[in-house]
Amino acid sequence: HVAGLNNAELAAVFDEWNKGDLDSFLIEITANIFKKKDDIQNDEKQEEQAYLVDKVLDKTGQKGTGLWTVKESAEQGIAAPTIAAALTARNLSSLKEERLKAAQKFVAPSVTAIAASERSKFVSDVKNALYASKICSYTQGMNLIRAMGVNKGWELNLGTIASIWKGGCIIRAQFLDRITAAYTRNAELCSLLMDEEFSKDIQKCEASWRSVVVSAIQNGIATPAFSASLAYYDSYRRERLPANLTQAQRDYFGAHTYQRVDGKPGQDDKGNTKFVHSEWSKSDEKQGK
Repeated sequence: HVAGLNNAELAAVFDEWNKGDLDSFLIEITANIFKKKDDIQNDEKQEEQAYLVDKVLDKTGQKGTGLWTVKESAEQGIAAPTIAAALTARNLSSLKEERLKAAQKFVAPSVTAIAASERSKFVSDVKNALYASKICSYTQGMNLIRAMGVNKGWELNLGTIASIWKGGCIIRAQFLDRITAAYTRNAELCSLLMDEEFSKDIQKCEASWRSVVVSAIQNGIATPAFSASLAYYDSYRRERLPANLTQAQRDYFGAHTYQRVDGKPGQDDKGNTKFVHSEWSKSDEKQGK
């Protein structure tokens, strides 16, 4: 949309991406998909053979693996917004009839195509955004596996697990070698984002990442995985989040208690700050009486 690339140009982009950090089975087959011409074409008047991808109905099916992963992540308390965003995108795509009506009801922002001179830079920015989001996605997946291993008492070698996937599955990628290397450097790594190499990579991609997400928002183009990944990264890197307000609300309506930043009223037997409850609906004046 924004870059104005045709299918042949998109195929060339993915072919190029498959030569570097994004080298993977899915990038490879995406390039091939953009090259494939329609092999069920009945319009004899059509001079040029159309591309097959443009004939595919935009309703994505699913077998349940995404659902299982998101459900298990929620149950284990592991944040997996990138994976959840991908699942939600599939669910929304299935609402084809509703989307047709919504397209008539809601006026979308007009897409501002970039100048041809800026196209190469924009494609590079999208590549960086994809790579940074990929780091976040794998981080979330590895965190889930690690959490399950701890909870079940499994002695998992995450580096070895990553290397096994290279043997033949849809997520096989050169990227997995870097994950194996990260866990080889530190088997107790709490997050791939904290690995020295991955942290450098994601910071190098950050400006491009933000630029692409902003451009998508301004043009009314949904990029759920990019946006969710960036929010995940921004939340993870923050020393203090507005979750204090959420916890205060929980204590207000459900007496769910909270912990104080100053450590009051002390620690429990395990050395953790004790939880307290406040009567939020009472003013300071009333509480003092």
